[in-house]
Amino acid sequence: MAARFLEVDDFDLVVFGASGDLAHRKLIPALYHRDCDGQLPENARIVCSARRDYSHDDYREWASLALKEHVRDIDEAHLNRFLGRIYYVKIDIGSGEGFDDLKKILNERADVIRAFYLAVGPDLFGTICEKIGRAGLVTDQTRVVIEKPIGKDGASAKILNDTVGAVFDEHQIFRIDHYLGKETVQNLMALRFANALFEPLWNAAHIDHVQITVAESLGVGGRAGYYDTAGALRDMVQNHILQLLCLVAMEPPESMDADSVRDEKLKVLKALAPISEQNMEKVTVRGQYRAGASAGGAVPGYLEELGDQTSTTETFVALKAEIANWRWAGVPFYLRTGKRLAQRVSEIVVQFRPIPHSIFDEEAGTISANRLIIRLQPDEGVQMKVMIKDPGPGGMRLRQVPLDMSFAEAFKVRNPDAYERLIMDVIRGNQTLFMRRDEVDAAWTWVDPILEAWANSKDKPRGYTAGTWGPSASIALVERDGRTWAEDGL
Repeated sequence: MAARFLEVDDFDLVVFGASGDLAHRKLIPALYHRDCDGQLPENARIVCSARRDYSHDDYREWASLALKEHVRDIDEAHLNRFLGRIYYVKIDIGSGEGFDDLKKILNERADVIRAFYLAVGPDLFGTICEKIGRAGLVTDQTRVVIEKPIGKDGASAKILNDTVGAVFDEHQIFRIDHYLGKETVQNLMALRFANALFEPLWNAAHIDHVQITVAESLGVGGRAGYYDTAGALRDMVQNHILQLLCLVAMEPPESMDADSVRDEKLKVLKALAPISEQNMEKVTVRGQYRAGASAGGAVPGYLEELGDQTSTTETFVALKAEIANWRWAGVPFYLRTGKRLAQRVSEIVVQFRPIPHSIFDEEAGTISANRLIIRLQPDEGVQMKVMIKDPGPGGMRLRQVPLDMSFAEAFKVRNPDAYERLIMDVIRGNQTLFMRRDEVDAAWTWVDPILEAWANSKDKPRGYTAGTWGPSASIALVERDGRTWAEDGL
């Protein structure tokens, strides 16, 4: 069955930082795919800006090389049509030089949707927004997209949001988290709220615990300088992982309206039980990878990659989070993320409680509790572990098997990248998959005390060998409760 795409109105998309890695790997390929699928209006334009002294043709050549590197099966006719949409404006953000040229291009079509995508470091968000405002480029149909991290703590996030909010209204601000654009994350909503099977069981009476793992096999590489100012808690937990937790734990919204969904997510964030110096040692583990081996062979440790033997920045975090509300009382949410782990995988595991009583004798074997596994990457899909009878004569023998749905196999269409969906949602003005300001504030309210407790602690991050699943203390964190980290497919 062919995929169906919602049409969008005519637009101008302005990409700041258009010569950077994000534009190269994600934004330009995402827009090309949307064009190939016929979703971009005939007159849609992509206005790219950076400090490089490019002509329109120079940048189109740069974009063409990016597409040939990151997109399979380039169609020359589609490629030429797409490149014809691209314009380039040299802009020096510090001096403001080039904004007049940008204004001249945009004012050719002042009545169309206008979106600014800030694919730059967060230290430039405020400056760019202020200069957009001074140049008179904000219309009623303008949106601005900002990437994480939104601040380094609650105080800096407030300053950033205040600065951006002085130029744009809240409904014009799109705080992007690409995890929320993944197909499997969307299917989590469908599984919960479009089926009678799961929602009646989606509570503490039937669910034993939930695990959320976002593991990366690579190290920090060229991001070492940035990463050392952030760490795993800021880089992944405060945004990606907490957003996934919200979608698992939130109450059914009254509709798929953006504010209805985000209202329910906000309630989850506000219900998170505090973690502070009083309980930090019992419910948090932080680690830092040492030299080891990965699929590509021997790899250095974090301190060697950074070139600083004194850094105490964590490259691994495991947390035991609890949600203090009626639905989830007593159900732990185990969260973990890290660099240089055994493999690259992101998944949510919902572990159901065991059956209250077995009618089968010992010869039937052990009955394992049901488990729902929602895989975000690398192979998006949903798997349900259930007990069945082992085929054949000789009595009742039970075993656990997966009911497996791989999106790549179930749907014979290309699985769009998260950025494809999110960019089109920006153009449509649909904020359902984007963080509202009060969500950002609530997430930092929970994370800030953890950062403070770690800063006041004399303990350093625990070392773990690259290519493993993190410090042994993260295993103990779960096993103290009589549980283990799920290893299905890991």
